[in-house]
Amino acid sequence: MRIDKFLNAVNITKRRSVSQDMIANGVVLIGGIVAKASKNIEAGSIITINYLESSKKYKVLKIPTTKSTPKSLQSEYIEEIV
Repeated sequence: MRIDKFLNAVNITKRRSVSQDMIANGVVLIGGIVAKASKNIEAGSIITINYLESSKKYKVLKIPTTKSTPKSLQSEYIEEIV
């Protein structure tokens, strides 16, 4: 699954266009490398998002099979790394 679709599907971003803007501005990294919107994500990947004041890291646990998932099931797909 593409990184821009993944961020939207697991409710990290509200819209795919927001994901694409974040990726275009270089704030989304996969394994420490700046991601492109077309980059495919795999289970076990580490996603880092650099916000203005902080950054968050997520570990991909599994890839969703649907376009969107309920926020209550977010923990099945990603784990926030502290």
